[in-house]
Amino acid sequence: MADSESKKKLPRKDLPPDARIETLAVREGLPPTQWNENSEALFLTSSFNHPDAATAAARFANEEEAFIYSRFTNPTTMMFERRLAALEGTEAAIATSSGMSAILLLIMGLLKSGDHVVCSRSVFGSTITLLQREFGKFGVESTFVSQTDPAEWRAAIKPNTKLFFAETPSNPLTEVCDVAALAEIAHAAGAHLAVDNCFCTPALQQPAKLGADFIVHSGTKYLDGQGRVMAGALCGPDAFINGPFMATMRGAGMCLSPFNAWVVLKGLETLSIRMAAQSANALKLAQWLELQPHVDKVYYPGLPSHPQHELAMKQQNGCGGAVVSFTVKPVAGQGDVAARQRQGAFHVIDSTRLCSITSNLGDTKTLITHPSSTSHGRLSEEQRLAAGITQGMIRVAVGLEHIDDLTADLARGLDSLTV
Repeated sequence: MADSESKKKLPRKDLPPDARIETLAVREGLPPTQWNENSEALFLTSSFNHPDAATAAARFANEEEAFIYSRFTNPTTMMFERRLAALEGTEAAIATSSGMSAILLLIMGLLKSGDHVVCSRSVFGSTITLLQREFGKFGVESTFVSQTDPAEWRAAIKPNTKLFFAETPSNPLTEVCDVAALAEIAHAAGAHLAVDNCFCTPALQQPAKLGADFIVHSGTKYLDGQGRVMAGALCGPDAFINGPFMATMRGAGMCLSPFNAWVVLKGLETLSIRMAAQSANALKLAQWLELQPHVDKVYYPGLPSHPQHELAMKQQNGCGGAVVSFTVKPVAGQGDVAARQRQGAFHVIDSTRLCSITSNLGDTKTLITHPSSTSHGRLSEEQRLAAGITQGMIRVAVGLEHIDDLTADLARGLDSLTV
């Protein structure tokens, strides 16, 4: 596509203006091709032909709308972008090769050397590493604050603050930030608020309706829903998505392949159903875990014991999501408590036969991991403890198996712990 205006002019399917999210997830996109296919077409091509040299010149000069090169536009990718933007309630979206590349695109397209970011210290470990180590080398400063205390965010603001960044619920403690409050604080300071909506997806939470400017996704997770491909996306106002972000994408090339876009596009069709079913399973599992004598603490927004339960139920359409974390009590013995916590966590994980031991989440299969040594393993122990991530913590991304089979799988390790 030659420019952002071209993207907006291409025809869309004729949907009711008040179509609900379940309908948008199935129907939003481009109209069929001349063959009138029912399932969205997959355009596996790197480039698009032009009828003559003059037309090619006009398209590259942004004088005529057309698809040009799949690094920055492709019909299948555009269908995914339009569908996700419709679900999130934003003007536009841009697809990327992974969730981390979406965050990379956000920062590269929005910030410059000398700018300042205020970020939750509870975000994904790679997000912290990207901000601190990589963008720190180029003069972008970051301050990390409490996920749940708006006063800390306000106190961290500097004259050069340009971006607030949070993920809610957080990984792996499921801490919930007040999106509306952070948006108000950021906007008063002349900054933007970006929210990683990976855990909830638009099926449960739409941060833009709460005041967030940008929404980041790892499409690898629930948007796909079956652990098949890597994908990411950045949603927000058209002036940014098809302005600086598209320009950065076109030059830097962190694009999503058409095949992966097609896979995630089809995954969106069952998003609401999957999120409802997996969240229901997660609530039952969290309630069961609270009753287990060898479990020290359970982290799940759907539980009344969660510190931000009321806020989560308000922001997340009354749903806790599908990720449950819990800590096990240290195994019996002498010596370092952290080492005994880790030993207990490893025992529970290694005793499972049904759960998949992997650090991914969002699959229809239940996945289990030890965050301190996997997803947050590159952080220092000091950083992990500041975020509340101990060696005894286990994260479970709950799938669609029968809940009784899941509890039995975890009981195998929990019941055999010696604490």
